[in-house]
Amino acid sequence: MRLGWIGGTAAAIFLTGCAHEQQAIVASADAGQPASVSSSVSATAEADTSQVLPNGTRFVTPKGWSIRSDSGGIILGAPERDSYIAIVDGGTGDADAALVAAWAIYRPGFSATARRADRPAREGWEQTILYQYESPADESREASALALRKGERWTIVIRDISEAVAERRDAQLEVIFSSLLPKGYERETFAGQPAHRLDAARIAQLTGLIEIAREEYDIPGVALGLIQDGEVVFGGGFGVRELGRPDPVEADTLFNIASNGKALTTLMLAKLVEAGHFDWGTPVASAWPEFRLGNAETTRRVRVSQLICACTGMPRQDYEWLFEGDGEYATAASIMRLLSTAQPTSAFGDTYQYSNLMAAAAGFFGGHVLYPRRELGAAYDAAMQELVFDPLGMNATTADFRRALAGNHAAGHGLDVDGDVRVAIQGLNYAAISTRPSGNHWSNVRDMLRYVRMELDGGRLSNGRRYIREDMLLARRRPQVTEGLNEYYGMGLKIDRQWGVPVIHHGGSTAGYRSDMIWLPDHGVGAVILINSDTGSLLRSAFRRRLLEVLFDGQPIAAENLRSQAARARAAIAEQRPQLIVPADPNAAAKLAPRYRSAELGRLEVRHEGSAIGFDFGGWGSEVATRRDQEGRITFVTISPGEDGYEFAVADQDGERRLVIRDGQHEYVFAEER
Repeated sequence: MRLGWIGGTAAAIFLTGCAHEQQAIVASADAGQPASVSSSVSATAEADTSQVLPNGTRFVTPKGWSIRSDSGGIILGAPERDSYIAIVDGGTGDADAALVAAWAIYRPGFSATARRADRPAREGWEQTILYQYESPADESREASALALRKGERWTIVIRDISEAVAERRDAQLEVIFSSLLPKGYERETFAGQPAHRLDAARIAQLTGLIEIAREEYDIPGVALGLIQDGEVVFGGGFGVRELGRPDPVEADTLFNIASNGKALTTLMLAKLVEAGHFDWGTPVASAWPEFRLGNAETTRRVRVSQLICACTGMPRQDYEWLFEGDGEYATAASIMRLLSTAQPTSAFGDTYQYSNLMAAAAGFFGGHVLYPRRELGAAYDAAMQELVFDPLGMNATTADFRRALAGNHAAGHGLDVDGDVRVAIQGLNYAAISTRPSGNHWSNVRDMLRYVRMELDGGRLSNGRRYIREDMLLARRRPQVTEGLNEYYGMGLKIDRQWGVPVIHHGGSTAGYRSDMIWLPDHGVGAVILINSDTGSLLRSAFRRRLLEVLFDGQPIAAENLRSQAARARAAIAEQRPQLIVPADPNAAAKLAPRYRSAELGRLEVRHEGSAIGFDFGGWGSEVATRRDQEGRITFVTISPGEDGYEFAVADQDGERRLVIRDGQHEYVFAEER
């Protein structure tokens, strides 16, 4: 698995710890069905379905999940039938007692010690307590619980879920947790409200949040651009491009914009649709016979629009190109060969699954159609330059690392093992060059605002000339799959309606960089925020919320949420640090083989540099620490900033030395190379 800076998704409600923890007794969760759920369930949700507990707590059950009522609670089962969310009316009194009673309903007879942590009040809940326990290193499950109080009554939420289901059904889990509200609470809405003018005072409120985030998260530098009614009202930077150097961040400073490039790729496809090369419903294989997935039926069904809709059931599966991201593997052709072996892990159209490989194929497809005789990567680059960057005047935007790094650019930063921000190693970003249509471009706020202004102007350039037909542009914003409660994914763009007004956005995350682009099409407002640190993850969602607060006089919660999340993240890092042995335990390191090989991920070489141990994967590498779990099992964790958080379990078997790494849905074995 990969461990890293804690993000802000609904799952983080469960997974983020905080200080001042105490012990509480709860029941542990074993794989399989809970004792109180029979093999024949009461019902299966035919669509997203609203539910209400006896105490008035409301939530939504996602389509396809089973629903069973039991003793004042409702137990939701994922379609895989090995993962459950139990939501129980906990009554009044003590939270710990309510939790024990809830576990007795869900899975009677099991007990284990869990860590308890107080969490901030949120969305009508007056008290929130997190309970969690550590799963063994070789057990791919998550188990935790929340106690939520409104008035005198508790609601208990138990999460007992496999890691595979957690990744595969992340969007559906988001629906459950985002909809979990106490009786009588109504979420704030800005529907029907006009937006305020972004004058100097309101811009100061936005930049003030950036300064709070820079202080709380030790972010070296941020670039921000704001546009309203076709006018750039702010474009500038905060902080420095690189720690230890004085060069300031400016509006012209290049950042790696990562997955924000997906929307630029689909814009190139839209231009090709407009020109009549294909349409959104064209079967990809009919126009590109070389296109293959590991599943023939999925190959046949995929249309152009579905290459980048996150709706085909194709999983993330990033390790197979990240670990092989050097030499002969760092090509577009190798990515297409890898995609030809990838299998869907959910039904076509069933649930949101984010696939960088599929998005890369989308860009290579467009480039190939326009320039069929060129190498796939070169064809894509030429198509983007001709159809997107040149017409929009995005003169600084490039996928050429040498060009970007030779000029005014921000260095990426990440956390070291002690939670201090350091300049990040760029090996993983170089590995991602082969998948650049899914996002690995360099850009600045000036260029990105040119793009956002075109989106806000319905396909027209700043001089009024039409760049693309509006219907072609807007097709990319049509919801293709649910990503959360009132949140949807289109084609490289996210559509967020949770606050009553449509917000179009997309984020980007790569080693050392975080970014976001946002626009409100009904209000003529857009923003771009570029961040040169992994610790900027939570700033993106906080900034989107703060933008709405400033535009519509919303409840001022973004800054406080940012501060409290920062405190929890720091506490979680402090809690994890004693579990790591740095340098790596010499006794454990001495038992490692000098070289390993994985059929899927390639070569791993163990390097000894003084007392430090490093894992070298060819295109990138990192120092490793050791971690020992409660059962005494050893894992090695990469800790170099920018390449940190990948955890390898020692799994020697029958005299063969082996290391095992897992992502959410796959397990990879590195066997000793003899």
